Amino acid sequence: MPGQAHELREVPALIQHLTGGSLLADRAFDADWLRQDLADKSITPVIPPKSNRRFPAEFDKHTYKWRHLVENFFGKLKENRGIAMRSCKTDQSFKSFISIAAVILQTK
Repeated sequence: MPGQAHELREVPALIQHLTGGSLLADRAFDADWLRQDLADKSITPVIPPKSNRRFPAEFDKHTYKWRHLVENFFGKLKENRGIAMRSCKTDQSFKSFISIAAVILQTK
């Protein structure tokens, strides 16, 4: 997404064929339509409620604590300058570069 657009716009396309037990996301993704769509797919949303919600939604705080592992992994990937700056010319080469970096991180 461009920097001025919110990522919530692209979520319907990303979760269209999603399966799994839970979806962990930060509070920016706290939307009633998203929670309903996940419930229809039998996926538990683990999304903390926004502070301005009149009736805050419940979420599993213990499971949400594991989200930092994903964030840390992305942080390690971004230590590579080519990934952080997105210097690849094509989407395919960018995906390949991320895959190679992920394999290297996992084998360390």
